[in-house]
Amino acid sequence: MSIAREPGLAPVAEAPLLPAQARGARVAGMALIGLAVLVALVFAPGLEGAATFRLSRPTDPWALPDLVVPALSFAWVAAGVLAFLGARQFLRGGGRWTGLSLGIGLALAVAAFLVWATAGKAFSLTGMLQATVVRAVPIALGGLAGVLSERVAVVNIAIEGMLLAGAFTGALIGSVLGGWSGLVAAVAVGGAFGFLLAALVVTYRMDQIIAGVVINLLVLGLTSYASSQVFQEYRHLNNAPVFRPIAIPLLSDLPVLGPVLFRQNLFVYGAAVMVAVSTWYLFHTRHGLRARAVGEHPRAADTLGIDVYRTRYVHVTMAGMVAGFGGAWFTLGSVGRFDEGMTGGRGYIGLAAMIFGRWHPVGALAAALVFGFADSLQQKLALLGTPIPSEFLAMAPYVATIIVVAGLVGRARPPAADGKPYVKE
Repeated sequence: MSIAREPGLAPVAEAPLLPAQARGARVAGMALIGLAVLVALVFAPGLEGAATFRLSRPTDPWALPDLVVPALSFAWVAAGVLAFLGARQFLRGGGRWTGLSLGIGLALAVAAFLVWATAGKAFSLTGMLQATVVRAVPIALGGLAGVLSERVAVVNIAIEGMLLAGAFTGALIGSVLGGWSGLVAAVAVGGAFGFLLAALVVTYRMDQIIAGVVINLLVLGLTSYASSQVFQEYRHLNNAPVFRPIAIPLLSDLPVLGPVLFRQNLFVYGAAVMVAVSTWYLFHTRHGLRARAVGEHPRAADTLGIDVYRTRYVHVTMAGMVAGFGGAWFTLGSVGRFDEGMTGGRGYIGLAAMIFGRWHPVGALAAALVFGFADSLQQKLALLGTPIPSEFLAMAPYVATIIVVAGLVGRARPPAADGKPYVKE
C-alpha cells in the first residue's frame, strides 16, 4: 500500500505494522465481532416496538421532540456495522484506526444496549447525560490529582483517602460553619494529606505504593470511627448544606446542552475550570515545563537548577487540594451528609481515568465522563426494570475500569521517572 504525496513526488510506502500492533488490531477485530454476535443473538431476538428517548421537558423554553428509534431495525444495523468494523480490523489490521474503530464499536454496542433496555418504554436521555456529568466530577478530580502527582513522578495511590477526607471534612465543618467554610476546610485537609504523602515519599523515600495505601487505611479508619461514634450521637454535626445548581443565563435554556452543561452546581464548573487551568499550566507555562522535566528526567532537571524536591512537594500538595475539593462533592455537592466509605473506590477509578487519558488533564476528564456514563447507566436501567440483576448493574463502572486498565484501549506511556525516588548527589 502507499499513501498519496504532492504531485511530482514518488509515493511513500506505509510503514508495516509492528507485531504488537498487528496483534492488537486482531484482538480489537475479534472483540468487535464478538460484540456483533452479542447484539444479533442477545439484543435483537424478541425486540418489538420502539425505544423513546426524551430530549426535553415540557417546561423547557425550546423543547425538542422525542427521539424515537425502531428497536429491531437499529439492533440489526448496529450488528452489521460492528461485524464490518471487526472484519476490517481482523483482516487488514488497524494501524492508527484501531482506536477509532474500537471507540465507534463500543459506542454502537452501548447504543444497542440502551435501545434494547428501552424498547417499548421511554426515559429521559437528557437526564441521564446530566447525571453522567455530575457523577464524573469526583472521578475527573481524582484523575486530575493523579496527573499533577505523576507528572512529577510521584504515584498517588492515596487519592481515595484524600477524597474520603475531603468528604468527611466538608460534612463536619459545613454542618457547623456553613457550606463555603466546609469547602475550604475540605481543600485544606486534602492538601495536608498531599503534603504528608510528599514527606513520606520525597524526604523519607518510602515506597510510594505503600505510602498511599497507609494514608488510605488511616483515613478510612478515622472517618469510620467518627461516623459510627460521633455522628451517630451528634447528628447535627452531619447535616451540611448542599450547593444548589447555578443556571447560566441564556445558555441554560439551550435544548439538551443547557441542562447537561449549564445548569450544574459549583463542583461541575470548578472541575471544568481546574482541568482547563491545569492543561494551560502543564503545557504552556515555564513552571509546567519544569514539572514535566522532573517527571521525565529529574537528574537532568536538577543540573539545570530545578529544585526537584520542592517541585514534587508543591505538586503533590496541589494534587491533595484538588482531591479534597473532589471529596467535598460527595457531601456538599450531593447528599449533605457523610456515610462510611461513601467514596466507593472513586479514587482508584480516577487513577484508571488518568491512565486512560494518557496523563493529560483533558484526557482524564474524557475518561471520567465514560465512567460517569457507566455509573448513571446502571441507575437508569434499574428504573427501567431490565431483567439484569441489580448487583450486576452496580458493577458497571468497575467493569469499565477493568476494561480500561487491561489495555483494551491501547498502551500508554507514563512519565519516565514515575514511581522512582530521587536522591540528590
